[in-house]
Amino acid sequence: MKVAVTYEAGMIFQHFGHTQQFKLYDVENGVVQGEQIVDTQGSGHGALAGFLTAHGVDTLLCGGIGGGAQNALAAAGIKLYGGISGNADEAVRALLAGTLAYNPEVHCGHHEHGHDHDCGTHSCENKDHGCGVHGDGCRG
Repeated sequence: MKVAVTYEAGMIFQHFGHTQQFKLYDVENGVVQGEQIVDTQGSGHGALAGFLTAHGVDTLLCGGIGGGAQNALAAAGIKLYGGISGNADEAVRALLAGTLAYNPEVHCGHHEHGHDHDCGTHSCENKDHGCGVHGDGCRG
């Protein structure tokens, strides 16, 4: 398993689309075998799912994240644990111990501005609800 955490100065960065670094953890048999900090090179919202895929990531821990980014991660097969704050290393330890508290309905509030709907609080199982990934213009 390869876990990525949105990262800034040891803490979980709170806005996925604006993160400038990820801390990556290589995990085998429930134990961290290696870790590294990687710079996103200015990649933003949509490009970050591809960035994570290129680094072999299958699990992401982050703070806030918009609906479009959530869907891009799901399409890439990356498991999302959002709504997390605090120390990055401690969050990964909690994930591996099965005690990580996260919010499966997480979203970035700034994505609500300029739209008549909240595009990040659902799982997009219904394609006719206006989440943005299916053509209404709201992107996460």
